[in-house]
Amino acid sequence: MHQLRRDDQSSVQVKIGYVGGGSRSWATTLMNDLAQTTDLAGEVALYDVDRESARTNAELGEWIQRHDEAVGDWKYTVAETLSDALADADFVILSTQDPPGETMVNDLELPAEYGIYQTVGDTVGPGGTLRAMRSVPQYREIAAAVREQCPDAWVINYTNPMTVCTRTLYEEYPDINAVGLCHEVFKVQELFADLAEEYLDADDVAREEISVNVKGINHFTWVDDAHWGDRNVYDLVDRWVADRESVPRFDPGDLDDESYFVNHRDVTQDLYEQFGILPAAGDRHLVEFVPWYLDVESGEEVQQWGIRQTPSEYRVDHWPEGEDERRELLEGDEPFEFTESGEEAVDWMRALLGMEPLKTHANYPNRGQCPDLPDGAVVETNVLVDGDGVTPLTAGELPDQLHDIVLTHVKNQETLVAAGFDGDLDRAYRAFLTDPLVDVGTEEARELFSRLVDAERDYLDGWDLSSSVLDHEESAIAADD
Repeated sequence: MHQLRRDDQSSVQVKIGYVGGGSRSWATTLMNDLAQTTDLAGEVALYDVDRESARTNAELGEWIQRHDEAVGDWKYTVAETLSDALADADFVILSTQDPPGETMVNDLELPAEYGIYQTVGDTVGPGGTLRAMRSVPQYREIAAAVREQCPDAWVINYTNPMTVCTRTLYEEYPDINAVGLCHEVFKVQELFADLAEEYLDADDVAREEISVNVKGINHFTWVDDAHWGDRNVYDLVDRWVADRESVPRFDPGDLDDESYFVNHRDVTQDLYEQFGILPAAGDRHLVEFVPWYLDVESGEEVQQWGIRQTPSEYRVDHWPEGEDERRELLEGDEPFEFTESGEEAVDWMRALLGMEPLKTHANYPNRGQCPDLPDGAVVETNVLVDGDGVTPLTAGELPDQLHDIVLTHVKNQETLVAAGFDGDLDRAYRAFLTDPLVDVGTEEARELFSRLVDAERDYLDGWDLSSSVLDHEESAIAADD
């Protein structure tokens, strides 16, 4: 990190390079948080291949700063190149996404033709695999730019697939300082806060008061200990489960009028009853890591577990809606509404600058914190963050059978990263084939993989698209003809 300096008001001056600076959601959240920060100040350099979207965010950031409630002092600029954005940066924020109309529609709809239904499609399963394949070349480029422009900067990644993106950064630049942040675990802390209020007659318990022991991989994390202060509250889960209805408890169509992001915690309840350990991620993500919840004849049947699919049309429609919301803010008469976002990027920056230590959870290379998972693989556990960096905290081992499920996904993610560095489509296909959600025959799996690659080839830079896995499919089609 280059020499930091303070202004006359003693704010530490920093530069944040924001890759994906045209973001339609994460950028606004960061601007909200920075504007309410008094001990940090400086420049946010926005870089995005969609230059116009980055310009809109720069305009939005400056508009937010003009509000009386904006006590932070930040300047927003648009960087013409990735190198410009990262030059001498102290922190790098990553929140990128390819256009959903050209990618996620295929990720969700093509597998559905083979009876493979996905509730999210961004971490594992066919959608997660293709998203990983698109991401590896992009995150190699980002890591190389960090190595050249700001080798000591801390990189905070918000992009899914979280594990693959963060792992790619380290594979390209082993000395990088990078973490992946996800807010999923906050939800299980909120659950324990609710249980403390319900069963212990406590009042207004905040999730920050709940300490949990986290272990696993992103979106498939688990908690085996929870404390509220000195009080062990993990045993409250048994009371919570005993008081609930047995699951599954819904019929297809019951949730048609609810949000696509509804979560009744029914999958959480069932997994706890099966494995004796509490899942920490949301149900919509959890079901994609195990095959049985999505073994259905139609997407509507997923509702029996208290969740809904996020359809491709929502992904497509939501993209321009984000642009419209920003423009409405800028062109309307209403002031910006500052909020407590609950996100931790600013807390991380303050902790890494030595201002205030932070104990939280993060995605970070395994250095023994998950002793039963491969060294170097990116895992999600508690960490201590301070001026000396990130110290992962030992989480312990997973239950045996659950460990085997997690390990399958770890090895597939490691395979996808290695395949991406070699551009080896055949190797990526093997990870695709062994993903638990790809529960079709090998010929169908190969055909589906080929169709996905063909539909998204414009976003698969660095891959050898003359691979034998595609040749095989062409031969099979020719034979059928």
